[in-house]
Amino acid sequence: MTMLKKTRNLLLGSAVAAMAATGALAQEVTLKLHQFLPAQANVPKLVLDVWADKVEADSNGRIKVDRFPSMQLGGKPPELYSQAVDGIADVIWTVVGYTPGRFPTTEVFELPFFVQDARAASCAFWKMHEEHTRDGEFKDTKILATWVHGPGAFHTSDPVESPEDLQGMKIRGGSRLVNKLLEQVGATPVGLPVPSIPESLSKGVIDGATIPWEVTTALKVPELVEFHTEFEGAGLYTLTFVVAMNQAKYDSLPDDLKAVIDANAGLEFSVFGGGTQADADGPARQIAVDNGNEIYTVTDTQPWLDVVEPVYAEWVADMDSKGIDGQALIDQARALMSGECAGANAKF
Repeated sequence: MTMLKKTRNLLLGSAVAAMAATGALAQEVTLKLHQFLPAQANVPKLVLDVWADKVEADSNGRIKVDRFPSMQLGGKPPELYSQAVDGIADVIWTVVGYTPGRFPTTEVFELPFFVQDARAASCAFWKMHEEHTRDGEFKDTKILATWVHGPGAFHTSDPVESPEDLQGMKIRGGSRLVNKLLEQVGATPVGLPVPSIPESLSKGVIDGATIPWEVTTALKVPELVEFHTEFEGAGLYTLTFVVAMNQAKYDSLPDDLKAVIDANAGLEFSVFGGGTQADADGPARQIAVDNGNEIYTVTDTQPWLDVVEPVYAEWVADMDSKGIDGQALIDQARALMSGECAGANAKF
């Protein structure tokens, strides 16, 4: 070996040692986080940013999470889960029901008047995901969290106090099963992603929407409608959400960074997500109150329960036709929400 090569190798070795000592050789990973709401909306601000900041901190800066709100990486909200599968995004947050029929098992939590507490339901959703869907409907990604929002409500241009009041109205349905309810009472369900609601209300494309209170703030719904209908006990409906990670991206991480992702995934993240979203309902509702809007609280829900009874029967039959025991899912979800998941809470 020539003196020049020896000198070069010594210098290279010294540089490597210096870089290792300063951590400069530590693997750096960038995760692209993609979702459909504006950055200032409650879920990005109060849940997803908290998760991303925590992952960055727990990895000592070796993982950087780039956040892309409002579909900035392209595509439409219903395409988000496929973007996680295909690696267009590394991590996504999406409404499971944006692709009806793709994840049938999760619909148990979207049945009308089924969920009363978002934390308990988010806990139950995670436990049932581990049992039923992790290696089934969601096998193409690594699911980091599963949750539901707080109770859905009607936000309408005309008052809705009974099921009959919906007849002839065009309502943005929050899920496939809420659309079934709307059909039962003679309303016209209109399928729209959440970001399309304000324009559709302002142009009269729809007469109202079913959404939880918390998202009305970002969408300025109290400025677009005068009436709101909420329910005592179980809410009108809930939607299911997942945070999903591209499996290949996760598999490519070194073990210590996989451990960071794993520590920031699962039951606690799920309960935190659902609980935080539900907690944002109160301040959003107050905006409608301050705006002088009329809020009607349904205390006698029996007429509504009578309307949705066929929705339950049809859903169970639909699940049975797919080889899924729908009634067993209903029974399990109810048992979890009233049993081991009752009172679930999580700090994250």
